[in-house]
Amino acid sequence: MFGNSSLWSRRSVIKTGGTAGLAAAAGLPAGAITRPKPPAHGDARATIEQRVESTPIVDTHEHLIEEEVRLKGGSRRIRANDWSCLLSHYLDSDLTTCGMPRKTLDAFLGPETEPSQKWPLLEPYWPRVRHTGYGQAVEIAMRRLYGIDRLSGETAGRVQQGYEHRLKPGFYKTVLQDMGRIESCQVNSLESPFSESRQPLLLMQDISFLGMHIGPDIDSYAGKAGIAVSDLQDWHRVIDWWFQTYGPYAVAVKSQAAYSRNIDYEDVPAEQVQAIFKSRLNHDPLANADRKRLEDHLFWYCVRRATEHELPVKIHTGYYAGAGTMPLSRVAQNAAAASDLCRVAPNARFVFMHIDYPYYEPMIALAKHYANCYVDMCWAWLMSPVASVNFLKQYLVTAPANKVLTFGGDYIPVEPVLGHVVLARKGIARALTGLVDEGWLDLESALSLADPIMRGNARALFNLDLKTRKLQAAPWL
Repeated sequence: MFGNSSLWSRRSVIKTGGTAGLAAAAGLPAGAITRPKPPAHGDARATIEQRVESTPIVDTHEHLIEEEVRLKGGSRRIRANDWSCLLSHYLDSDLTTCGMPRKTLDAFLGPETEPSQKWPLLEPYWPRVRHTGYGQAVEIAMRRLYGIDRLSGETAGRVQQGYEHRLKPGFYKTVLQDMGRIESCQVNSLESPFSESRQPLLLMQDISFLGMHIGPDIDSYAGKAGIAVSDLQDWHRVIDWWFQTYGPYAVAVKSQAAYSRNIDYEDVPAEQVQAIFKSRLNHDPLANADRKRLEDHLFWYCVRRATEHELPVKIHTGYYAGAGTMPLSRVAQNAAAASDLCRVAPNARFVFMHIDYPYYEPMIALAKHYANCYVDMCWAWLMSPVASVNFLKQYLVTAPANKVLTFGGDYIPVEPVLGHVVLARKGIARALTGLVDEGWLDLESALSLADPIMRGNARALFNLDLKTRKLQAAPWL
């Protein structure tokens, strides 16, 4: 009885006396407990937006081609060197799924159509896609770069003029650093396993190990290494060559094998795949089970080399680029497989990219549970700005703040990166402001998170100070 009477007495004091009653119930003098006054919504929002806008950001994922190649129009990745180039990556997928016929899309993106004739091809479909993240990023980029309010028949000509005016040496720095306040980019080259960039401090590079374990792609890797491949040990030596040659200059390794399979890699010993690799060299057909065993073995061989060279391992998860090809049932398995990777290899640092959209909540759980799990928001702001705000809000009150990376443009053409980073800054500010407004964080705590999640985490994870010193003396410069 005494205990219950005391309990109800304390509750009564607290209920009737507010903070003064709470102080009394705790045996503290009146006024010892005060309720902090939350900042006015407008003040918090403006303060956070100013902090986010003024903070440089590290871009952890791009597919940018070299600037000099872009200026010469020499990349097959960009079909037409005109204003349609800005809509050629990602937005072409939305145009496809909204109903634009393939023939019309090809004419719009192709070099055969005059730039002045391209708006009529786009016009019927533009209202269907301009509101998506893909569409917003492009229109924001056009606004910032070319001074147009919105893309239309009246402004398309000015967009082409602006496009031609901007296309000059140094425009990557202008777009990324001067206008986007992007400190540096990390490029996963689609042209070669490692690109010897002429702007290595701006366009830092991953080693692509996709072809080391998928296929494998003998020609693309063995030729430059100068190693004839006749058995599995030779292929191991090829892989070693790439890590020894470029490991000191790379910031990470990257595989997007999740486009062709799940990321459930078993640690298969070399002796179990020797004969399978021989069959691969002989171009013999491989059973699916044998192919998986070979890929699994080579994956772990590469992960071990990456870990020895202190390189984080970037893994594609979640949504597929393109249209009409995504097996969602397999995508849904990525998070469980990612959990197994973290558990099996605690010394490897895994960066799971694109927040595994649309299955992003399990990724938050993994980052909370595994010390070697990092989650990258690259591409996510484009896929779904609102989901990305929700992800970041949930993440910051759930998992350690040092293991989230908040921006990667993930583009081939450089111009839309500017639009994407504007979306990302807006989303980061919205997430932090929401947490303050809802009482989960105070303003000081929210402001203190801006620099780590926008640049500090990436600088630490990828050891960018050391990589900068290495790249300043890169042997190809």
